[in-house]
Amino acid sequence: MNTQMKQRSTSESLTTGRERIMRRKHIFGPVQSHRLGRSLGIDLIPYKTCSYNCVYCECGETTIQTIERSIIIPENEVMEELRSTLSTSPQLDSVTFAGSGEPTLSLSLGNVIAMVKEEFPQYIISVLTNGSLLTRSDVREELMRADRVIPTLTSARQETFERIHRPHPSLSIDAIIAGMEEFRREYRGGIWLEIFIIPGVNTSEEELISLRDAITRINPDRVQLNTLDRPAPESWVQAASEAELNMVREILGREKVEIVNLSPSAPKSGTVPGEEKEMISAMLSRRPSTIEDIITATGMSGGEVAKILRDLENAGEIRSYRGTRGTFYSSSLPDEGDPKEEENH
Repeated sequence: MNTQMKQRSTSESLTTGRERIMRRKHIFGPVQSHRLGRSLGIDLIPYKTCSYNCVYCECGETTIQTIERSIIIPENEVMEELRSTLSTSPQLDSVTFAGSGEPTLSLSLGNVIAMVKEEFPQYIISVLTNGSLLTRSDVREELMRADRVIPTLTSARQETFERIHRPHPSLSIDAIIAGMEEFRREYRGGIWLEIFIIPGVNTSEEELISLRDAITRINPDRVQLNTLDRPAPESWVQAASEAELNMVREILGREKVEIVNLSPSAPKSGTVPGEEKEMISAMLSRRPSTIEDIITATGMSGGEVAKILRDLENAGEIRSYRGTRGTFYSSSLPDEGDPKEEENH
Protein backbone atom coordinates (compact mmCIF):
# COMPACT_ATOMS: atom_id res chain seq x y z
CA MET A 1 0.00 0.00 0.00
CA ASN A 2 2.81 2.38 0.90
CA THR A 3 4.51 1.56 -2.40
CA GLN A 4 1.29 2.32 -4.31
CA MET A 5 0.87 5.62 -2.48
CA LYS A 6 4.49 6.55 -3.18
CA GLN A 7 4.08 5.71 -6.87
CA ARG A 8 0.86 7.75 -7.06
CA SER A 9 2.55 10.67 -5.31
CA THR A 10 5.49 10.52 -7.71
CA SER A 11 3.15 10.32 -10.70
CA GLU A 12 1.13 13.30 -9.47
CA SER A 13 4.32 15.29 -8.90
CA LEU A 14 5.56 14.57 -12.42
CA THR A 15 2.16 15.45 -13.89
CA THR A 16 2.12 18.75 -11.99
CA GLY A 17 5.64 19.50 -13.24
CA ARG A 18 4.67 18.72 -16.84
CA GLU A 19 1.55 20.89 -16.60
CA ARG A 20 3.61 23.79 -15.22
CA ILE A 21 6.14 23.37 -18.03
CA MET A 22 3.46 23.14 -20.70
CA ARG A 23 1.95 26.43 -19.56
CA ARG A 24 5.20 28.18 -20.47
CA LYS A 25 4.37 28.75 -24.10
CA HIS A 26 5.20 32.45 -24.24
CA ILE A 27 8.25 32.88 -22.00
CA PHE A 28 11.61 31.14 -22.23
CA GLY A 29 14.78 30.82 -20.25
CA PRO A 30 16.39 32.22 -18.24
CA VAL A 31 19.19 32.19 -20.82
CA GLN A 32 22.59 33.84 -20.66
CA SER A 33 22.61 36.78 -23.06
CA HIS A 34 25.89 38.31 -24.19
CA ARG A 35 24.29 41.77 -23.93
CA LEU A 36 21.87 41.47 -21.03
CA GLY A 37 23.25 38.83 -18.69
CA ARG A 38 20.78 36.34 -17.21
CA SER A 39 17.62 37.06 -19.17
CA LEU A 40 14.05 35.77 -19.05
CA GLY A 41 12.52 36.07 -22.51
CA ILE A 42 8.94 37.06 -23.31
CA ASP A 43 7.55 36.24 -26.76
CA LEU A 44 4.39 38.18 -27.64
CA ILE A 45 4.48 37.33 -31.35
CA PRO A 46 4.18 33.90 -33.02
CA TYR A 47 7.01 32.63 -35.18
CA LYS A 48 7.89 34.44 -37.47
CA THR A 49 5.87 37.67 -37.61
CA CYS A 50 7.88 40.81 -38.33
CA SER A 51 8.02 44.05 -40.27
CA TYR A 52 11.45 43.02 -41.58
CA ASN A 53 12.81 39.90 -43.27
CA CYS A 54 16.46 40.39 -42.34
CA VAL A 55 19.13 38.54 -44.28
CA TYR A 56 20.95 37.79 -41.00
CA CYS A 57 18.06 36.89 -38.66
CA GLU A 58 18.90 33.91 -36.45
CA CYS A 59 15.18 32.99 -36.33
CA GLY A 60 15.07 32.41 -40.10
CA GLU A 61 12.82 33.74 -42.86
CA THR A 62 9.83 35.93 -41.99
CA THR A 63 6.62 34.05 -42.70
CA ILE A 64 4.17 36.88 -41.90
CA GLN A 65 5.43 40.35 -42.83
CA THR A 66 3.28 43.17 -41.53
CA ILE A 67 3.28 46.60 -39.90
CA GLU A 68 -0.23 46.18 -38.46
CA ARG A 69 -0.39 45.85 -34.69
CA SER A 70 -2.75 43.29 -33.21
CA ILE A 71 -3.32 41.00 -30.22
CA ILE A 72 -2.34 37.61 -31.58
CA ILE A 73 -1.45 35.92 -28.29
CA PRO A 74 -3.91 36.51 -25.41
CA GLU A 75 -2.13 38.77 -22.93
CA ASN A 76 -3.73 37.01 -19.94
CA GLU A 77 -1.84 33.84 -20.92
CA VAL A 78 1.46 35.72 -20.99
CA MET A 79 0.71 37.43 -17.66
CA GLU A 80 -0.20 34.11 -16.03
CA GLU A 81 3.09 32.57 -17.12
CA LEU A 82 5.05 35.61 -15.95
CA ARG A 83 3.36 35.66 -12.54
CA SER A 84 4.01 31.94 -12.11
CA THR A 85 7.70 32.35 -12.92
CA LEU A 86 8.51 35.71 -11.33
CA SER A 87 6.69 34.87 -8.10
CA THR A 88 9.47 32.36 -7.40
CA SER A 89 11.94 35.31 -7.31
CA PRO A 90 14.41 34.00 -9.92
CA GLN A 91 17.79 35.72 -10.13
CA LEU A 92 17.61 37.77 -13.33
CA ASP A 93 19.51 40.64 -14.91
CA SER A 94 16.67 41.38 -17.33
CA VAL A 95 13.09 40.50 -18.19
CA THR A 96 13.33 40.81 -21.95
CA PHE A 97 10.69 41.24 -24.63
CA ALA A 98 12.20 39.45 -27.61
CA GLY A 99 11.69 36.02 -29.14
CA SER A 100 10.74 35.04 -32.68
CA GLY A 101 9.17 38.23 -34.03
CA GLU A 102 8.93 42.01 -33.60
CA PRO A 103 7.46 42.65 -30.11
CA THR A 104 6.09 46.12 -30.89
CA LEU A 105 3.63 44.50 -33.32
CA SER A 106 1.75 43.24 -30.27
CA LEU A 107 -0.95 45.48 -28.82
CA SER A 108 -0.36 43.65 -25.52
CA LEU A 109 3.13 45.11 -25.12
CA GLY A 110 2.22 48.09 -22.95
CA ASN A 111 -0.11 46.14 -20.66
CA VAL A 112 2.40 43.35 -20.05
CA ILE A 113 5.19 45.84 -19.34
CA ALA A 114 2.89 47.66 -16.90
CA MET A 115 2.00 44.40 -15.13
CA VAL A 116 5.65 43.48 -14.56
CA LYS A 117 6.55 46.98 -13.34
CA GLU A 118 3.62 47.09 -10.93
CA GLU A 119 3.78 43.55 -9.55
CA PHE A 120 7.51 42.80 -9.82
CA PRO A 121 9.24 46.20 -9.70
CA GLN A 122 12.58 44.66 -8.69
CA TYR A 123 13.20 43.46 -12.24
CA ILE A 124 14.74 45.44 -15.11
CA ILE A 125 12.67 45.36 -18.30
CA SER A 126 14.40 45.38 -21.68
CA VAL A 127 12.75 45.49 -25.10
CA LEU A 128 14.63 44.26 -28.17
CA THR A 129 13.09 45.88 -31.24
CA ASN A 130 14.01 46.53 -34.85
CA GLY A 131 12.80 50.11 -34.28
CA SER A 132 10.57 50.19 -37.34
CA LEU A 133 7.43 51.11 -35.37
CA LEU A 134 9.01 53.90 -33.31
CA THR A 135 7.43 56.19 -35.88
CA ARG A 136 4.14 55.53 -34.05
CA SER A 137 3.19 57.55 -30.98
CA ASP A 138 1.26 54.64 -29.44
CA VAL A 139 4.33 52.37 -29.62
CA ARG A 140 6.57 55.04 -28.10
CA GLU A 141 4.05 55.57 -25.29
CA GLU A 142 3.84 51.85 -24.47
CA LEU A 143 7.63 51.64 -24.23
CA MET A 144 7.89 54.47 -21.69
CA ARG A 145 7.80 52.16 -18.65
CA ALA A 146 10.55 49.86 -19.92
CA ASP A 147 13.97 50.38 -18.35
CA ARG A 148 15.87 49.75 -21.59
CA VAL A 149 14.89 49.84 -25.23
CA ILE A 150 17.35 48.28 -27.66
CA PRO A 151 16.55 49.17 -31.29
CA THR A 152 18.53 48.14 -34.36
CA LEU A 153 20.02 50.44 -36.99
CA THR A 154 22.22 48.97 -39.74
CA SER A 155 22.23 51.76 -42.30
CA ALA A 156 21.03 55.33 -42.78
CA ARG A 157 20.69 54.80 -46.53
CA GLN A 158 17.45 53.41 -48.02
CA GLU A 159 19.12 51.17 -50.59
CA THR A 160 21.29 49.43 -48.00
CA PHE A 161 18.45 49.34 -45.48
CA GLU A 162 16.33 47.45 -48.02
CA ARG A 163 19.14 45.06 -48.93
CA ILE A 164 19.79 44.08 -45.32
CA HIS A 165 16.30 44.12 -43.82
CA ARG A 166 14.04 43.44 -46.84
CA PRO A 167 11.42 45.51 -44.99
CA HIS A 168 7.70 45.95 -45.47
CA PRO A 169 7.44 48.14 -48.60
CA SER A 170 5.91 51.05 -46.68
CA LEU A 171 8.94 51.52 -44.44
CA SER A 172 11.45 54.34 -44.88
CA ILE A 173 14.75 54.49 -43.02
CA ASP A 174 14.56 58.30 -42.83
CA ALA A 175 11.19 58.05 -41.05
CA ILE A 176 12.50 55.32 -38.73
CA ILE A 177 15.50 57.41 -37.72
CA ALA A 178 13.18 60.37 -37.12
CA GLY A 179 11.04 58.09 -34.94
CA MET A 180 14.10 57.10 -32.92
CA GLU A 181 14.97 60.78 -32.48
CA GLU A 182 11.45 61.52 -31.26
CA PHE A 183 11.59 58.58 -28.87
CA ARG A 184 14.88 59.85 -27.45
CA ARG A 185 13.28 63.22 -26.70
CA GLU A 186 10.37 61.59 -24.87
CA TYR A 187 12.00 58.61 -23.15
CA ARG A 188 13.93 58.76 -19.86
CA GLY A 189 15.17 55.17 -19.83
CA GLY A 190 18.27 53.74 -21.48
CA ILE A 191 18.52 53.43 -25.25
CA TRP A 192 21.10 50.90 -26.44
CA LEU A 193 21.41 51.14 -30.20
CA GLU A 194 22.51 47.93 -31.93
CA ILE A 195 24.50 48.27 -35.15
CA PHE A 196 24.64 44.95 -36.99
CA ILE A 197 27.73 44.79 -39.21
CA ILE A 198 27.84 42.87 -42.50
CA PRO A 199 31.23 43.22 -44.23
CA GLY A 200 31.00 44.69 -47.72
CA VAL A 201 27.40 45.82 -47.22
CA ASN A 202 27.36 48.51 -44.52
CA THR A 203 31.09 48.95 -43.91
CA SER A 204 32.09 51.48 -46.58
CA GLU A 205 33.25 54.91 -45.46
CA GLU A 206 30.11 56.49 -46.95
CA GLU A 207 27.86 54.04 -45.06
CA LEU A 208 29.64 54.52 -41.75
CA ILE A 209 29.73 58.32 -41.95
CA SER A 210 25.97 58.41 -42.59
CA LEU A 211 25.48 55.98 -39.69
CA ARG A 212 27.60 58.19 -37.46
CA ASP A 213 25.46 61.20 -38.33
CA ALA A 214 22.28 59.25 -37.54
CA ILE A 215 23.72 58.08 -34.22
CA THR A 216 24.53 61.67 -33.30
CA ARG A 217 20.91 62.66 -34.00
CA ILE A 218 19.45 59.73 -32.03
CA ASN A 219 21.87 60.22 -29.11
CA PRO A 220 21.61 56.72 -27.58
CA ASP A 221 23.14 55.87 -24.22
CA ARG A 222 25.15 53.05 -25.78
CA VAL A 223 26.05 51.88 -29.26
CA GLN A 224 26.68 48.14 -29.53
CA LEU A 225 28.38 46.63 -32.57
CA ASN A 226 27.16 43.14 -33.36
CA THR A 227 27.77 40.65 -36.16
CA LEU A 228 26.77 37.19 -37.32
CA ASP A 229 26.98 34.49 -34.66
CA ARG A 230 24.56 31.85 -35.97
CA PRO A 231 23.55 30.61 -39.43
CA ALA A 232 21.77 33.27 -41.49
CA PRO A 233 18.87 32.78 -43.93
CA GLU A 234 21.13 34.05 -46.73
CA SER A 235 24.40 32.17 -47.16
CA TRP A 236 26.27 35.24 -48.48
CA VAL A 237 26.00 37.00 -45.12
CA GLN A 238 29.35 36.84 -43.38
CA ALA A 239 30.58 37.72 -39.92
CA ALA A 240 32.81 40.74 -39.39
CA SER A 241 36.28 40.04 -38.08
CA GLU A 242 37.61 41.69 -34.94
CA ALA A 243 39.73 43.98 -37.12
CA GLU A 244 36.68 45.02 -39.15
CA LEU A 245 34.65 45.70 -36.02
CA ASN A 246 37.47 47.83 -34.62
CA MET A 247 37.64 49.77 -37.90
CA VAL A 248 33.90 50.45 -37.69
CA ARG A 249 34.30 51.53 -34.08
CA GLU A 250 37.05 53.98 -35.04
CA ILE A 251 34.90 55.64 -37.71
CA LEU A 252 31.79 55.78 -35.56
CA GLY A 253 33.82 57.21 -32.71
CA ARG A 254 34.97 55.36 -29.60
CA GLU A 255 32.74 57.18 -27.11
CA LYS A 256 29.74 55.04 -26.14
CA VAL A 257 30.58 52.46 -28.85
CA GLU A 258 31.29 48.91 -27.71
CA ILE A 259 31.83 45.60 -29.47
CA VAL A 260 29.43 42.99 -28.13
CA ASN A 261 31.09 40.08 -26.38
CA LEU A 262 29.90 36.97 -28.19
CA SER A 263 31.42 34.54 -25.70
CA PRO A 264 30.03 35.15 -22.21
CA SER A 265 31.21 32.98 -19.35
CA ALA A 266 28.90 30.11 -18.50
CA PRO A 267 26.66 30.70 -15.48
CA LYS A 268 25.72 28.17 -12.89
CA SER A 269 22.77 26.13 -14.01
CA GLY A 270 19.44 27.49 -12.82
CA THR A 271 17.38 24.64 -14.23
CA VAL A 272 15.16 22.40 -12.17
CA PRO A 273 15.74 18.65 -12.67
CA GLY A 274 13.32 17.32 -15.30
CA GLU A 275 12.90 20.71 -17.01
CA GLU A 276 16.18 20.76 -18.96
CA LYS A 277 14.72 19.11 -22.06
CA GLU A 278 11.82 21.56 -22.19
CA MET A 279 14.18 24.53 -21.75
CA ILE A 280 16.49 23.38 -24.55
CA SER A 281 13.54 22.59 -26.83
CA ALA A 282 12.15 26.09 -26.23
CA MET A 283 15.55 27.66 -27.02
CA LEU A 284 15.89 25.72 -30.27
CA SER A 285 12.37 26.65 -31.37
CA ARG A 286 13.53 30.28 -31.46
CA ARG A 287 17.12 30.16 -32.68
CA PRO A 288 19.67 27.64 -33.96
CA SER A 289 22.36 26.84 -31.38
CA THR A 290 25.46 24.73 -30.99
CA ILE A 291 26.15 22.56 -27.96
CA GLU A 292 28.52 25.29 -26.76
CA ASP A 293 25.78 27.93 -27.10
CA ILE A 294 23.41 25.82 -24.99
CA ILE A 295 26.05 25.12 -22.35
CA THR A 296 26.76 28.85 -22.08
CA ALA A 297 23.07 29.73 -21.88
CA THR A 298 22.07 27.10 -19.33
CA GLY A 299 25.20 26.29 -17.34
CA MET A 300 24.53 22.57 -17.93
CA SER A 301 27.35 20.11 -18.56
CA GLY A 302 28.30 19.09 -22.08
CA GLY A 303 27.28 15.52 -21.41
CA GLU A 304 23.82 16.55 -20.19
CA VAL A 305 23.25 18.75 -23.22
CA ALA A 306 24.50 16.13 -25.70
CA LYS A 307 22.20 13.46 -24.26
CA ILE A 308 19.13 15.73 -24.44
CA LEU A 309 19.97 16.75 -28.02
CA ARG A 310 20.29 13.09 -29.03
CA ASP A 311 16.90 12.32 -27.49
CA LEU A 312 15.23 15.28 -29.21
CA GLU A 313 16.81 14.45 -32.58
CA ASN A 314 15.90 10.75 -32.34
CA ALA A 315 12.32 11.79 -31.57
CA GLY A 316 12.27 13.98 -34.69
CA GLU A 317 11.74 17.17 -32.67
CA ILE A 318 14.94 18.89 -33.85
CA ARG A 319 17.41 18.65 -36.72
CA SER A 320 21.16 19.13 -36.84
CA TYR A 321 23.27 20.56 -39.63
CA ARG A 322 26.81 21.74 -40.14
CA GLY A 323 27.91 25.36 -40.06
CA THR A 324 31.48 26.59 -40.06
CA ARG A 325 31.26 27.25 -36.30
CA GLY A 326 30.19 23.66 -35.67
CA THR A 327 27.02 21.58 -35.58
CA PHE A 328 23.82 23.57 -35.09
CA TYR A 329 20.53 22.25 -33.75
CA SER A 330 17.17 23.78 -34.56
CA SER A 331 13.45 23.12 -34.57
CA SER A 332 12.35 26.57 -35.78
CA LEU A 333 13.42 26.36 -39.40
CA PRO A 334 10.97 25.39 -42.17
CA ASP A 335 10.76 21.72 -43.09
CA GLU A 336 11.26 22.40 -46.77
CA GLY A 337 14.76 21.23 -47.62
CA ASP A 338 17.86 21.45 -45.47
CA PRO A 339 18.80 24.59 -43.53
CA LYS A 340 21.40 26.78 -45.16
CA GLU A 341 24.86 26.48 -43.71
CA GLU A 342 26.64 29.28 -41.95
CA GLU A 343 29.27 30.71 -44.27
CA ASN A 344 31.88 32.43 -42.16
CA HIS A 345 32.10 32.45 -38.39
